Amino acid sequence: MTPLRTRMTEDMQIRNLSPHTQASYAQQVSLFARHFNRSPEELGPEDIRSYQVYLTNEKKLAPSSVLIAVCALRFLYRVTLRKDWVFEDMIPAPKKPQTLPVVLSPEEVLHFLDCVQHIKHRTILTTCYAAGLRISETIRLKPNHIDSQRMVIRVEQGKGQKDRYVMLSPKLLEGLRHWWRTERPTQWLFPGDIPGAPISRSAVEVACQKAHELSGIPKPITPHSMRHAFAVHLLENGTDVRTIQLLLGHRSLATTARYLKIATTKVCSTASPLDLLPRPVVPDPKPTAPQYF
Repeated sequence: MTPLRTRMTEDMQIRNLSPHTQASYAQQVSLFARHFNRSPEELGPEDIRSYQVYLTNEKKLAPSSVLIAVCALRFLYRVTLRKDWVFEDMIPAPKKPQTLPVVLSPEEVLHFLDCVQHIKHRTILTTCYAAGLRISETIRLKPNHIDSQRMVIRVEQGKGQKDRYVMLSPKLLEGLRHWWRTERPTQWLFPGDIPGAPISRSAVEVACQKAHELSGIPKPITPHSMRHAFAVHLLENGTDVRTIQLLLGHRSLATTARYLKIATTKVCSTASPLDLLPRPVVPDPKPTAPQYF
């Protein structure tokens, strides 16, 4: 490990960045250095600009992927190398397209979960839907996080290293108890194949795609689709946005408010101006003369 990488790692540890963020930033800076075969200390704004053009035009990375590299390089040059640049100009961030998730209906969620073959995977995905958890939060649940007395689930160190409580559905509690009686997990509620470690995200994602194929549902489905469905279905049933924000663990209300654009009860309850146009008056038909033959 080079002295620069060591110092950057220590800077990230001092600021208590998550292990996932630390690994991602280190990987992005390593790719940047290998692209030029030089230390980042010897590279400047023009090199960074050239690298961003390479990622966008040659590698054809999505804006979200380029943004990860931008964040890593900004951290390196602002914090570790202490450059006094105007970083918004020197290392500009790409504009991310504003997209909306495709949401499953309640009937589609039920059908999809019925197609998940293994009880462990089915219980994990059911938990994501019933409590609105991220897949990373669900696989790191422990048995003592399930509080059946208060009917809540404790989520420890979710995204942004924040703890929160979410509701524990009676139906979910029944399913979790059935899973616990089947497996008798101790350290992790959903243990993986490696002793002492929880199940991996990739294992759940593979099971999710198998169930997707079996279900025949044309919409795209990932484990995160269960969280989207949780939010939209609550909104459609009258839950206020602020409550949903707290349950999802969103830092900004604006992040949660985007579900207002998807909820059919909000979108479809508004009358189209076409329906408000006055109907044209149809004149009464003239009476026809009687026919005697």
